[in-house]
Amino acid sequence: MRLTTQTATRIGMLMLTLGLAHQSLAQKPPSWGSESSPTPNAGGSVSRDVNSAADRGMNKEVEYTNANKVGPRLVVLPGEIKSNNSTFLQKFSSNNIADFGELELSKANFQVLERADLGPVLNEMQLAYGAGDPDAARKQMSKGKLKTTKWIVKFDILKAEEVAQEKKGFNGGVAKNLIGIFGNYSKATSAAQEVTGSVDTASGAKVWIIGMRYKIIDAVTTDIVAQNYTEEKMEVGATGTKVAGVSSEAAGGVSLDTLVQRLIQKSVWDIDAKHK
Repeated sequence: MRLTTQTATRIGMLMLTLGLAHQSLAQKPPSWGSESSPTPNAGGSVSRDVNSAADRGMNKEVEYTNANKVGPRLVVLPGEIKSNNSTFLQKFSSNNIADFGELELSKANFQVLERADLGPVLNEMQLAYGAGDPDAARKQMSKGKLKTTKWIVKFDILKAEEVAQEKKGFNGGVAKNLIGIFGNYSKATSAAQEVTGSVDTASGAKVWIIGMRYKIIDAVTTDIVAQNYTEEKMEVGATGTKVAGVSSEAAGGVSLDTLVQRLIQKSVWDIDAKHK
């Protein structure tokens, strides 16, 4: 059977499309959804609700504006946590924040020198840049891999505070007594008292504001090349209902880990877009 040029072209285009589709599928990273959970209530309504809530708190990749352009060589120093909030301090250290910073700056195509490679030099660098001492900084930058380093980057938490809280609830005990006072005694009234008395609902929410500053420092002069500040809200809430022995509870919110990573992503986006 002889194929016309037009038919051959169509077949070629179809094969190319199928090949690209296959390649796209092959390059897709592995993923495990809620269906892979071995818990006994997997797939049920409770599982679907809690997984849906968790999905909203999952990390989302950021597309950096100039990711196709190689950024300067830099070192991320552990920043400072200025807030004295005990909950935040128990959860985070300056190293956690620097780890997120290295990760996102690498994704934005900056040449990030691993802090682990610096060894004891890291502490001396922190002292030099913390004191704004250019002589000490130049001395550190003359060593090994640091010779071609252009920037020192720090991410500092300046604010971590709970700014708003609200609670609401209903306790059926009082309403049960009112039915008894104002209602004539009957089986219906007695049943209403029992059901109403068993109702107990409560909901509450707390909102935190976490603020981060990034600072880019010239590796040799210790001058501040650029800096900026950004904030994000974090809401944590819970709700519970109990009626006639049947209860339901739900709690959730964005974690501190996720919120700090989002602040890092916003900061790195700003660095990539404005200072690369």
